[in-house]
Amino acid sequence: MARLRSDQPFIHPDCQIAGSIFGEFVEIGAGTRVANSEFGDYSYCDRTCDIANARIGKFANIASFTRIGATDHPIEKASLHHFHYRSADYWDDAEDDADWFAHRAGRTAFIGHDTWIGHAAIIKPEVTIGHGAVVASGAIVTKDVAPYTIVAGVTAQPVRRRFSEDIADRMMALAWWDWDNSRLRTALPDFRAMSAEAFLEKHEA
Repeated sequence: MARLRSDQPFIHPDCQIAGSIFGEFVEIGAGTRVANSEFGDYSYCDRTCDIANARIGKFANIASFTRIGATDHPIEKASLHHFHYRSADYWDDAEDDADWFAHRAGRTAFIGHDTWIGHAAIIKPEVTIGHGAVVASGAIVTKDVAPYTIVAGVTAQPVRRRFSEDIADRMMALAWWDWDNSRLRTALPDFRAMSAEAFLEKHEA
């Protein structure tokens, strides 16, 4: 019997999940923290990821120790320390700063469909990773990444395109990530054996 299911995510032990939504066939690796985020169908993350305030598309591949939506500290104020927004932890008569947490939650990171985020990559808030893009291991991404582009480094810079612009446009138009489970199963041999160009030639309407 298949391990992943459409009706509930496969969440490994020792995860912390808060305010998040999961699509079909989603897997969350052990020790991962997910907060205020959405995972599209078939997306997964490996062990010990930290994902906050993120909208993740379908078929995203997120390697271990990745951080998405890395939260920030108030560098423009007198102190960086969280005593002035996690104040209830320090004083019985003080409340947490709800406005600061709302500000953080509103800075959403977007991860496109069929993306690959490499081991220990960091993606900052309000960054968009385009469909089909690859973020190399250890990269720190502070700017948007174009669809079907590979980026690497600190800070991340484009290395090359995965596909030509024409192939990328055709792949996005095909939008195979919206196919239902049955159609994906039928096309499985083609995903395994065909180049992107051959796949498009066969499956474009």
